[in-house]
Amino acid sequence: MHSLTMIYHRLAALAGRILPDAVLLLVARLGIAAVFFQSARTKVEGLLTITDSTYYLFETDYKLPFVAPNIAAHMATYSEHLFPIMLVLGFGSRFAALGLLGMTTVIEVFVYPDAWATHLSWAGLLLPIIAKGGGAFSLDRLLRRD
Repeated sequence: MHSLTMIYHRLAALAGRILPDAVLLLVARLGIAAVFFQSARTKVEGLLTITDSTYYLFETDYKLPFVAPNIAAHMATYSEHLFPIMLVLGFGSRFAALGLLGMTTVIEVFVYPDAWATHLSWAGLLLPIIAKGGGAFSLDRLLRRD
C-alpha cells in the first residue's frame, strides 16, 4: 500500500509540473470562449446583424423578466461576442468571466433551469478565471493588470 501512495504522489507532482496554472487558465479561457462565441454566431448574419429568429427567440422562448426582448437580444448577442474575444486575448479576463458567469446564471434561472449540469460545467471554467485572472499567457499579465 505504501508503494501505491508513493506512485500517486509522484504522479500528482508530475501533473503539477506539466499542467501549471498558466496552462489550465489558458485552456479554461479558450474552452468557455468557444462555447459562448459559437452561440453568438448563431444569433447573427454577417458580422453583427441580429437575425429575426434571434428576436423571435427572445420574445417567445427566452422571455426574461424586467428586460424587453429587443434589448435582451442585443445585450446577449454583443456580450457573447465581446467577452469571449476578451478571454481569448486574456484582456480583462476577470471582468469577461464575471460577465459570462452572470449570463450563465440568468440562463439557468430564467431560461433553461433543467440544464444545470451544463451551466455548472461553464461555471467550473469561469470561476478559476475570476479567482486567478487570465494567467501567464494573457494580455492582462503582459500589461500587469492581473
